[in-house]
Amino acid sequence: MLVKTFGSAVYGVDAITITVEVNVMGGSNYFIVGLPDSAVKESLQRVESAIKTNNFHMPRTKLVVSLAPADIRKSGSAFDLAIAIGTLAASEQLLQTDKLSEYIIMGELNLDGTIQPIKGALPIAITARREGFKGLILPVQNCREAAMVNSLEVYGVSHITEVIGFLNNETFLQPTIVNTREEFFQAGNHFEFDFSDVKGQENIKRALEIAAAGGHNAILIGPPGAGKTMLAKRLPTILPPLTLPEALETTKIHSVAGKLPDNASLIARRPFRSPHHTVSDAALVGGGGLPQPGEISLAHNGVLFLDELPEFKRTVLEVMRQPMEERKVTISRARVAVDFPASFMLIASMNPCPCGFYNHPEKECTCAAGAVQKYLNKISGPLLDRIDLHVEVTPVTFSELSGTKSGEGSNVIRERVIRARSIQAERYREQPGVYCNAQISSRMLKEVCVIRPAGENLLKTAMQKLNLSARAYDRILKVSRTIADLAESDIIQSEHLAEAIQYRSLDRAGWAG
Repeated sequence: MLVKTFGSAVYGVDAITITVEVNVMGGSNYFIVGLPDSAVKESLQRVESAIKTNNFHMPRTKLVVSLAPADIRKSGSAFDLAIAIGTLAASEQLLQTDKLSEYIIMGELNLDGTIQPIKGALPIAITARREGFKGLILPVQNCREAAMVNSLEVYGVSHITEVIGFLNNETFLQPTIVNTREEFFQAGNHFEFDFSDVKGQENIKRALEIAAAGGHNAILIGPPGAGKTMLAKRLPTILPPLTLPEALETTKIHSVAGKLPDNASLIARRPFRSPHHTVSDAALVGGGGLPQPGEISLAHNGVLFLDELPEFKRTVLEVMRQPMEERKVTISRARVAVDFPASFMLIASMNPCPCGFYNHPEKECTCAAGAVQKYLNKISGPLLDRIDLHVEVTPVTFSELSGTKSGEGSNVIRERVIRARSIQAERYREQPGVYCNAQISSRMLKEVCVIRPAGENLLKTAMQKLNLSARAYDRILKVSRTIADLAESDIIQSEHLAEAIQYRSLDRAGWAG
């Protein structure tokens, strides 16, 4: 008897419906066809054990399982449940088969029939609704994630007998219902960190406020213990809240990567990713035989923090250059090419030299002549060119540390950032793909960043006296536009330019001695 059940395979951040055809016929041996990988081929052993353990029988005749479309590679163990249900139906052990065409069935089976969670439940649910399926049967650990998709019945199960009983109309399963909007807005404003925890460092807070308001990349340069990491971790608390479409897109990426915790729903806060400096190229940008998202995609719509930037391998840093410009990364393999979104803010930190005390107000640098420049040269010019703000961090004084005055809270700074972003959203509403000042092109720069003659003279003098490089020019204009937006000024004033100029430390000739 031939029976069809339905599963789903995830490619990139989208899912494709897979038809699982099971046929029991005369002959012997079991076969799985349709480009299965080793994990899919091994499913028959798990299926057989799960079926026998629960007092059903495995067919002793020829069993053929076909996964269609046959030209797409299938991987992973998530097809176990669909194959098991198809096997029971094809061997006439399932009393009712009318529901099989209405549901996508996914789950990994243990040998005793319990069901393990899968990756990519959210994109699978989105595809199921789009293609007109009535519902989705999947592990209970993934049901809240999938239930974020409205107009789709989502049933969470923990054992194969629950599925059999439901399909036979013998047991009733309660569909999982999640109020996506309510949960999203409730969770969006709860943070572990706050800028009010930071003593002193008002100039660094200001720089990070500018970075958040314009979507600018930034690098923090300072001695050990100056607070670079502490400040960077608090940046997401002042970024504008995620919109619902942004949250869905971010959740899809984490779902595909298997990074969502059990019973998780929508990601409501902007992600903050901080990979160790031993990270590989593929782990950072994504890769693998079946391409998976890397750290830059997991940081989509959020912050990617690279602590001790010069300690990263140069090849790892260079692979970020194209994704930083295009805000997506394409992973190409012989059989498949997958696009992953990668629109993130890069925040990096570094010591000014190997010993860490170059330009320190109190401690003396012990590095040899030329060591500072050699250390800085570990970061390529093209990468520095994509970082808008170079911020020098100095140690906090004892009087600031011991003071009782608390700093400005993240919620206050966030309100200013939101107002600045709303100005930019209105300005670029007719420019597709442009949402903040950091994303504007050189052509748009001339239209958006108009400065008065006094400002031109100031910028010219700064370029000459500070020996700023040519690449600093566009960055200064973009940052000054953001500073003007924070001040709610239509025109870039001289004081806005002056503040932007000070954030180009690494472009100054002779900065490293």
